[in-house]
Order: sequence, then C-alpha cells, then structure tokens
Amino acid sequence: MSEKISQLKGLGPKTEKYLNNIGIFTRADLEAVGAVPAYLKLIESGQTIPHLSFLYALVGALEDRSWLDIANNEKERLLYELEGLEELRKLEQSE
Repeated sequence: MSEKISQLKGLGPKTEKYLNNIGIFTRADLEAVGAVPAYLKLIESGQTIPHLSFLYALVGALEDRSWLDIANNEKERLLYELEGLEELRKLEQSE
C-alpha cells in the first residue's frame, strides 16, 4: 500500500488535509497527479494560498529530498513548468 501524505518527507497533517480535500490521499496519488498540477489544484480549490515553498515541499516529498534543496537547485525549472501549465489551462478555458 502506498504511503499516506503525512508519511512523506517534509509533509505533515496540515498538508495531508489540504491534499485529501482535492482527492490526493497517498504518495501514489501525488505521483499520478504530479507536484506542479497538485499545487495548481490547491490554488484553484481556494482552501489555501500556498507559497512556492509548498510546491518545493511536494517535489521534495516525491524525491525524498529537502524542500530547501529543491528551492535552491530546481526553482527555475519548476517556475517554468508552473507557468506553462497555467498558460495551458488559460488556453483550454478560452476554447
């Protein structure tokens, strides 16, 4: 069985609650959705306004790394991915 969200490195009960509310209950769920899309779903859900450190923590949890390591080494890549997904969603909504 896949690990619960709160069992992943750098994530706790509060994050687990937010992710559960958008249908993400386990590591496998988060892997299937992806960290950046999950972050966007959290924003869209309106239940919290996650800081970018939240995104870094999601990536870190999936890679078993500290969110600080992610922020220091992959920030630019993640910001481009986030921007690309946001633009794609805007295009899909305008069709």
